[in-house]
Amino acid sequence: MRTSDFDYELPPELIAQQPASIRDRCRLLAMDRVSGALEDRIFADIVEYVQPGDLFVVNETRVLPARLLGRKRGTGGAAEVLLLNEVFGREPKSDSSALWEALVKPGKRLKPGSDAVVDFTDADGEVLLSAEVVDWAEGDVRGARIVRLTTPLAALDDALHRVGRTPLPPYIRDYQGDDELYQTVYSKRESSAAAPTAGLHFTPELIEAVKAAGARWETVELEVGLDTFRIVDEEDPLQHRMHTELYTVPPATAEAVAEAKAAGGRVIAVGTTSVRSLESAWDAAADAVQPRERAATSLYLLPGSEFHAVDALITNFHVPRSTLMMLVSAFSTRENIMAAYQHAIRERYRFFSFGDAMFIH
Repeated sequence: MRTSDFDYELPPELIAQQPASIRDRCRLLAMDRVSGALEDRIFADIVEYVQPGDLFVVNETRVLPARLLGRKRGTGGAAEVLLLNEVFGREPKSDSSALWEALVKPGKRLKPGSDAVVDFTDADGEVLLSAEVVDWAEGDVRGARIVRLTTPLAALDDALHRVGRTPLPPYIRDYQGDDELYQTVYSKRESSAAAPTAGLHFTPELIEAVKAAGARWETVELEVGLDTFRIVDEEDPLQHRMHTELYTVPPATAEAVAEAKAAGGRVIAVGTTSVRSLESAWDAAADAVQPRERAATSLYLLPGSEFHAVDALITNFHVPRSTLMMLVSAFSTRENIMAAYQHAIRERYRFFSFGDAMFIH
């Protein structure tokens, strides 16, 4: 197995730059995970595949307004801070300050120990938020810093929402539309640097239709990190190191998985982050998914991996040479997935975060 086994040529014009005008009217490629048989549908047709007793599990995380564009204090040079996750326990937290792990630009001028501070202002030039680079981060993201965010406002959250922007994947350029279209309709707590994009296709009406067809609907939360956009640099995929993300599986979801399994229903994961949450929470000794509360996972699923909790998967089309290509190949076969992707390219499906969907069942 080589990383190049999960590569493919994608015409650039098939990378979706805008979301579907109506969420559930995007296209859906349904694939039998064993035979590889394909059906071309639209996403709203997912309800036709529902069987009574099925369980849909979605990642309800919401994307942070984590992209901050400002000016370096003292020089006025343009600077950018991309927040990754909050750091707890290093110093007392207040309503007006907090420590965050972040990526910064320009990296050479924003190093710990250089008194580097970036200010973020409103349209009138008033500083609403500042970020001081205080240390190197010890996590998995190369080049990350620890920054101390401070604000003169009553609440840091208010300042973030006034100056922050929703971070979009690097392959989406110059999108000027509604940032809410990069959030799922069921998103709740802001905790991610990227959206669980398989869920973007659901509307409230479609969710109700799925339930009316006899399926149950439960949630997990995985705090999506930037690794979701990375390709695997190593030619041997076994040498790749997955970074750590935090996930939660509520007791109600763990119970629902057990009940669905006992009744012969399918557990349908909406998105690869839901897959990783459920499979990370699988306890071999108990032969069941166990509740988890902000547990850490670096689960890496690739051909040869076993799936214990998930029976079907709704997902988007993924970046070549990515860990997500390996995950979907593990869920079916590499040959089936590569054939499906070639079909999607011939039929002019739209790829990646704002693109069309697959249902692997």
